[in-house]
Amino acid sequence: MIFSREFRVRTVAASILVATLGVMALAGCQGGGKAVLKVGEYGSMTGGQANFGISTHEGIQQAVDEQNAAGGIAGIPVEVTKYDDQSKAEEAQTAVQKLVNQDGVISVLGEVASSNSLAGGPVCQRAGVPMISPSSTNERVTKVGDFIFRVCFIDPFQGNVMAKFARENLKLSNVAILKDLKSDYSVGLTDVFAKSFAAAGGKIAVIQTFSKDDQDFRAQLTSIKATNPDGIFIPAYYTEVGLIARQAREQGITAPLFGTDGWESSKLTEIGGKALDGCYFSTHQSMDNPDPLVQNFVKGYEAKWGKKPDALAALGYDSAKLLMSCLTELAKQDPEGFKALQGNATPVNRDARKAAQKKLRDLIAATKDFAGVTGKISLDADRNAVKSAVVLKIKDSAFSFATSIQP
Repeated sequence: MIFSREFRVRTVAASILVATLGVMALAGCQGGGKAVLKVGEYGSMTGGQANFGISTHEGIQQAVDEQNAAGGIAGIPVEVTKYDDQSKAEEAQTAVQKLVNQDGVISVLGEVASSNSLAGGPVCQRAGVPMISPSSTNERVTKVGDFIFRVCFIDPFQGNVMAKFARENLKLSNVAILKDLKSDYSVGLTDVFAKSFAAAGGKIAVIQTFSKDDQDFRAQLTSIKATNPDGIFIPAYYTEVGLIARQAREQGITAPLFGTDGWESSKLTEIGGKALDGCYFSTHQSMDNPDPLVQNFVKGYEAKWGKKPDALAALGYDSAKLLMSCLTELAKQDPEGFKALQGNATPVNRDARKAAQKKLRDLIAATKDFAGVTGKISLDADRNAVKSAVVLKIKDSAFSFATSIQP
């Protein structure tokens, strides 16, 4: 077969281009690219807890964008790689495996739901990659290992807070509980609340159960109504809580409903509407708090996202700020270790990188009185945040501050 001269020239040119691109790609892999600090994030961007995941991501991104606008960390920008786990534990595990093994992130932020953190945490622990959960409150989350942290309080504290609030503030004595049987979060909170409420002289009238994504709670509510409770504790997520509130009122149940930070979503009142008036839930911060740190965050969030933040966004923001504060300290204490964490700039020295991640872990573990939007954060020996909780009241689809309870 005979080719024209023009065809041969084009073929040679194309070969040179391919070779050049190959060399450039190799150079990028070996150190020709721009240095970045790769941070991973996994969260529920779709599915039953999507509102949580989206709020958290927006808080994280706001913190990272602010840091990069101020020059990054020691001049190196932070880059977030995000995966949607679809509100499913099995997808959470897959997402973290990709972040750690495929993307080579230096640390991971996530998840919100405790069941998802319990699925993703072991991957980080085995790889020696520090993970900070913004808001997984189940006690078992950090027991996965010493590379797992959180910036929120834990369920034993939150369960005690609501038991105390129910007895002392609401003056309740006979409470029913409706829990999600398939949620580590809901089951753990139920156990703590029931013990604490009984210890304070209250009575648990009945405990009814449901499963995530259930739509009809009338049978459980009928059984609850028969015990004539003066309050119903629902430690669950906003999607089900809104439906439960509507169906409870339809059945003539007038007792106040109260719960925990899983209620924290604008979607809650979109679903439950007026049925939620006079109900309460514990959470991590009130966005009406006049503290300048809180209000500066609120203003920045509103300017960036065009809406008011919730506590989940604030916790996402705090988790990213805490991580970047520790990276800044690492850059000061160990410049060579900090350099080993940078992607795209130099060939990866795996031993140096692992050593640097261990130092980063130690810096996170040493956190004391970190000034977060959700309050001062100190991590205890089990890597849990020691901080106060707030209780919000619902009226006319709005959340307002009711009280604050210290650890």
